[in-house]
Amino acid sequence: MTAVPVERRVVSALQALVRIPTVSDRDASLVDASAFDRLLAELAAQFPLLHERLALTIVGTHGLLFHWAGASAERPVVLMAHLDVVPVDTEAPWQHDPFGGEIHESPTGPAIWGRGTLDDKGCVVGICEAVETLLEAGHVPAQDIWLSFGCDEEVSGTAAIEAVAVLRDRGVTPWLVLDEGGAIASGAFPGVKAPLGVIGVTEKGTTSLELVAEGRGGHASTPARNGPTARIARAILRVEKSPFPASAPAPTLELMRRLAPHVPLPLRPLLGRADQLAPVVTRALLAAGPEAAAMTRTTVAATTLSGSPALNVIASTAKAGLNIRVMVGDTVAGVVEHIRKAVADDSIRIDVIESGEPSPISPMDEAFELLEDCIGEVFPEAVATPYVMMAATDSRHFTAISAHVYRFAPFRMTKAQRQAIHSYDEHLGVADLVDGARWYQLLIERLPS
Repeated sequence: MTAVPVERRVVSALQALVRIPTVSDRDASLVDASAFDRLLAELAAQFPLLHERLALTIVGTHGLLFHWAGASAERPVVLMAHLDVVPVDTEAPWQHDPFGGEIHESPTGPAIWGRGTLDDKGCVVGICEAVETLLEAGHVPAQDIWLSFGCDEEVSGTAAIEAVAVLRDRGVTPWLVLDEGGAIASGAFPGVKAPLGVIGVTEKGTTSLELVAEGRGGHASTPARNGPTARIARAILRVEKSPFPASAPAPTLELMRRLAPHVPLPLRPLLGRADQLAPVVTRALLAAGPEAAAMTRTTVAATTLSGSPALNVIASTAKAGLNIRVMVGDTVAGVVEHIRKAVADDSIRIDVIESGEPSPISPMDEAFELLEDCIGEVFPEAVATPYVMMAATDSRHFTAISAHVYRFAPFRMTKAQRQAIHSYDEHLGVADLVDGARWYQLLIERLPS
């Protein structure tokens, strides 16, 4: 029987996983457990050697923790991804079925379209394909490798926490932890033509607050001034007009320094001395657009709103949800105090719904350099650099057992693709998926003994 070519196998595997809608929800009763059951079965069918030869521990409801014994257990490695996806907005203008896993053209060539291609089933398949290929070749990794695939990352669930507990109980202190996060990102900075191989060395903390205003309510025909909805609206505007102080942290300044040879000539002296001219660099980032500005400070987004249950009823309670990404150097306590001062209204209650401090900054030492070297070989066109990741990943829990936690997905992503994450028209190039699997394989092959 002729073996299936790797390129076709990895593409078929991602298509198969995308077609299974493993949508997570904070309310466990709303989760379709059968979809996760089907996905685990499909994963086993697509990668039989991995499931046959690696020891498996189930964490949470459907999380997977595989152990691949290496030649040494001295410097174990954890490769991470997650199996769950966010819901699909049925009103959004998807070009193709979000759970179809179909191959269609994109601006960069043939691509697999669907929810989870980028976030994060592409990484799941890339890792599994690398392991399966190496197992077929009889490869024994230089160090123990653990594969940690969470099932509730999108809802800040507990599977990753349980995986950390298992590793701690077994005395595993990872030398390197790698999760989703950065990418081979093109169009990240104005005037920079080279794509950036951005490796997250830290991530912002994720904190959610709820502003609550209460009042008598009543009939909409007799409105009073400063009702709950008016006070909530005023509070949101006040928060928006009170941004957090901006300052570029060390990873951002290093990113700017590495960009210096690739920016227009007049900017090179500035970025080349980024660490000495931090205030000037910070102002430049603030002016470069929201993606760059978010690298300099804690951000606040008003996301959820609720009020009256009917058009002719004045709300007795109005609420606004604030999603806050806490910058390295800031704290949740400081964030709450800042919001309290900005709102400046004692009648509005501030409830902390979710509290997450920023992660420690991982060092740019031998572990980082290994990731950097692999980027240089598979993506020679890219500028490898550290950065502060704005979103949250399961890897934040692994900082409790490892000082070397990094965030990087080895896929080329245009600006439009990055904007499609958690939005519509999410897709991953076929060639980019193949190269991503090759990158994971190279990483495993180059683990130091």
